[in-house]
Amino acid sequence: MTLRIVTASVSLLALGLLAACSSLPPSAPAYSQTALPAAVQVPAGNSVALETVGVGEITYQCRAKKDAAGQFEWVFVGPAASLNDRSGKQIGKYYGPPATWEALDGSKLTGAQVAVAPNAPGSIPLQLVKGNPAMGSGAMTGVTYIQRVDTKGGVAPATPCAAGNVDAKETVKYQADYIFYKAS
Repeated sequence: MTLRIVTASVSLLALGLLAACSSLPPSAPAYSQTALPAAVQVPAGNSVALETVGVGEITYQCRAKKDAAGQFEWVFVGPAASLNDRSGKQIGKYYGPPATWEALDGSKLTGAQVAVAPNAPGSIPLQLVKGNPAMGSGAMTGVTYIQRVDTKGGVAPATPCAAGNVDAKETVKYQADYIFYKAS
């Protein structure tokens, strides 16, 4: 009879574990770049190391256009954003100039733009950046490329830029996914 109790207990434990596992959320699929324009796709031989969501603002300044007397334009000054993981927890920051991605562990890197591709109207373009060697050890060590995708907002202000407000600065809200790649 004791063997039956032990067998029944083990069976109940196994059923409990199966039920617990079935209630876990499915793991998020790895980021896929197949729907992106070819210009901003990361070259073969690199794989996703980190996915983040940048939430912040971009600053623009009203300046006279070079070589265009009497004309003015909003010029990109720099970003300031939190880099969050997919659950919304901050794991780093993005700022510039120069464009710098910094993990909370202190590792950081800059990069050089390789390509851009248009996105939805009212949103900054998609972007591919080749990473420079990281400073410090940590999450940014070994990053080869950074993709900016799924952008929302961030375009130059709709406010007119003219002689009357030259040098004025305005910030606009934006959000973008920053996908970090390392050589595979």
